[in-house]
Amino acid sequence: MAEQGRNKVDQLRQRYIQYQLLADAFFAAALAALIWSFGYTIYNLSWIWGMLAFLVIYGFSLLLSRWWKIGVKPITAFLNLKYPDLEESSELVLKESSDLTLLEKMQLVRIEDILDAVPLSQKQFAYRLRLGILFFLVMPIFCWEITWLRNDWRIERLRQATPLTGAKKNNIAEKILPQVSAVSIKISPPAYTHKASREQDKFTIEAEEGSTINWKLSLNVQAKRVELIFNNGEKMLLKNTTESDYEAQRSISKSGFYQVNIDGKLSDLYQLQAIRDNPPVIHIKSPQQYTYIDAGEAPRVAINVALDDDYGISNAFIYTTVAKGSGEAVKFKEQKIDFGTSFSTQNPHYDLQKTINLPSLNMEPGDELYFYVQAQDNHNQQTRSDVYIVSLQDTAQLLSMDGLLSGVNVKPEFFRSERQIILDSEKLLRDRDSISKEAFNTRSNELGNDQKLLRLRYGKFLGEEAESDINPKEEQEDAVSDPKNFGNAAVVLDKYSDKHDNAEDAQFFDPAIKAQLKATLTEMWKAELQLRLYKPEVALPFEYKALRLLKDLQQKSRVYVAKTAYNPAPLKMEKRLTGDLSKIIQPVDHQTIKPGDDEYGALKNAIGVLELLRYEKINSNADIHTLQLANQQLSERASAQPELYLPAVSALRKIISSGKANRNEISVVEKAIQRLLPAGKLLPSAPQNAADMGLSSGYYKNLGNK
Repeated sequence: MAEQGRNKVDQLRQRYIQYQLLADAFFAAALAALIWSFGYTIYNLSWIWGMLAFLVIYGFSLLLSRWWKIGVKPITAFLNLKYPDLEESSELVLKESSDLTLLEKMQLVRIEDILDAVPLSQKQFAYRLRLGILFFLVMPIFCWEITWLRNDWRIERLRQATPLTGAKKNNIAEKILPQVSAVSIKISPPAYTHKASREQDKFTIEAEEGSTINWKLSLNVQAKRVELIFNNGEKMLLKNTTESDYEAQRSISKSGFYQVNIDGKLSDLYQLQAIRDNPPVIHIKSPQQYTYIDAGEAPRVAINVALDDDYGISNAFIYTTVAKGSGEAVKFKEQKIDFGTSFSTQNPHYDLQKTINLPSLNMEPGDELYFYVQAQDNHNQQTRSDVYIVSLQDTAQLLSMDGLLSGVNVKPEFFRSERQIILDSEKLLRDRDSISKEAFNTRSNELGNDQKLLRLRYGKFLGEEAESDINPKEEQEDAVSDPKNFGNAAVVLDKYSDKHDNAEDAQFFDPAIKAQLKATLTEMWKAELQLRLYKPEVALPFEYKALRLLKDLQQKSRVYVAKTAYNPAPLKMEKRLTGDLSKIIQPVDHQTIKPGDDEYGALKNAIGVLELLRYEKINSNADIHTLQLANQQLSERASAQPELYLPAVSALRKIISSGKANRNEISVVEKAIQRLLPAGKLLPSAPQNAADMGLSSGYYKNLGNK
């Protein structure tokens, strides 16, 4: 029987090793699929590389884990842990019968039946295998997403590429006249694009704005007149260069469509897409649009700009304006600053940096710098950014008492004590060399204590009654749900009513003022921290910023109410108290409102005609006229966006000429019309009742009346 138990342990060991090897195989297959998807997307690698990646990863995992070297002792330890009936004696089956004592033999006989009933499939053995299978099943989703990007990347590469000949961007089959045996169209982009000429054999043209297009048609019959008809009605005659070749040349400046006319036979509508040259795009990464340089900070500003353009940037400059003084004595000085970068290569993207030293612009405390960036591309198109403001803080103005001796001051006296903290901090820095280190630290700590008291005073205006009141009403969270308080309105009101000692619910100020007060408290926190660390020179910038925020709050608190009075009309004493109401009549307001012309009426009516065409032919001239009006509007839009509306124009012309249509043509036209129609306005409607039919709202309303 001991031999049978030893075989059972060996079988469990083999089953565990098999599960781990299969788990490694699934993990390796998933990782190999992910690596191959990247390789296929970027380098177009074949599936053989994926198999090689699987073999390498799987072999590397086997060398690290070496599952086959696992012995039977971990298996017996697992059995002892999971099956308490074995009484931690499963390792007895591994010993020889001659080495067993009498008690061990008796225990072995007791556990052999229990060990024989242990199943070979254990859930703990298959844990890694389940994870591996799940990882392997989820990985194809990521691989599909990665390989799907391959089409977008290839399209982007084709768009940026400039092949000399044989450019075939449009692979959609075109319907051409049977008289045309071959077509060759040469596109010559403008010089500023730095793109070479290219040729194609399709009538659908996609070219840069301002490109010169040369058409060359080869016919298999003799033709008297070959011309191109454009969407604006212009006709261009093709010259007969040889016996069967016809050529014409034209420069395009906007999108549209055209047709080929050979002796009165018209072709389909062909798209003529002009790629517009967009102006440069300017993105200022730093600084912020409104920047304050407080006392103690370096008086300079670093400008980081990213410039992008379709075909290249020729130059870029920074235009600055320094404002000095105030009121009627303000003076402005403009200056043009170069980035110091050469634009001779005319790249489509530039990352520019420029650090402006404010004293070099003769800026003093209290002055402001206004600047913007202007860029120009190869096509002489200019773009300028928004105006950015850099203010150099004037500490003397902050410490002055101007504005505090007049006007309305709704702040208490201690709102101005931040100035005293700044003055004491500066005096402490001046006395550093003349006092001992202990005295310096003591005075700095005392200033930190003063800053704390000031911060706590400000906190009262935001509802912070105490510094330790972080989570009020925490003990009353479950008071409403207590059955003993059912019907107790005081408990409900205590939880949901607005209380002034809650910092989030304090309603002394509007949100903007409250946000600025919170920012002031934050600066005071930072100043107090540095003062506690005996670093008053580091605390000064935070103190100045807190003072500046306070001064802004003081100005926001000033209000002006204009004097108003009511001047009644004079009374006629002879008519007073007579009761004569003959001159008082009921006012009548009569106004005729004519409905305006609906510019989309023809398109809306055309949809109704198209729906009738699904079942019968056009029988009236009114329906044909409706479709013709819709065709005019679609043609106007197709001239600007041929890639969206040109198929609908072609389908609608066929419907008008034949008087019937199939479902595909009707669907194409209806989709284009729906794209043109504006979105419908939402009409007012009654709100839907909640699932409780408004009982909860009525409950709280009745509580408020008690």
